[in-house]
Amino acid sequence: MVTLGIDPGTATTGYALVGEGAAGDPLLLRYGVFTTRAGTPMPARLLTIHQELVALIREAAPDAVAVEELFFKRNITTALTVGQARGVVLLAAAQAGLAVYEYKPAEVKMALVGYGNADKQQIQEMLRMLLGLPDIPRPDDAADAIAVAICHLQSARLSQLVADSVPPG
Repeated sequence: MVTLGIDPGTATTGYALVGEGAAGDPLLLRYGVFTTRAGTPMPARLLTIHQELVALIREAAPDAVAVEELFFKRNITTALTVGQARGVVLLAAAQAGLAVYEYKPAEVKMALVGYGNADKQQIQEMLRMLLGLPDIPRPDDAADAIAVAICHLQSARLSQLVADSVPPG
């Protein structure tokens, strides 16, 4: 199973393709960011994100898309623009017929570190260790996309274990 993890944003949208290794451990296949220029009208920025994402989905053919849910504390303007980018991500996934799984930031942190209030450095260091990387993945948006993809793989594996353990009938 290959999961496309997405950390949506209008300036930078992080993405990661994560599969399962032989022992079921996460296997990082590819990661990066889609960027748009500040000052570009929002419709053009959203179109760029959509086009880049559609091309990636066509090329990589993931089995599922995992997206971080919107979370904001104070800045409503940022929340609205991130929400627009999330909408483009959801649209591209739906157009490709892919299942979409959404995770709260605390769920992602819990899945990776075992603590829902972990800080960014803890998450990034855990990613480095889990994936056997020499350095922490950069930029932060790509690292966040890797984290949400791994969260989904762990969640899917747990769901399958539970389904397999329930007796038929």
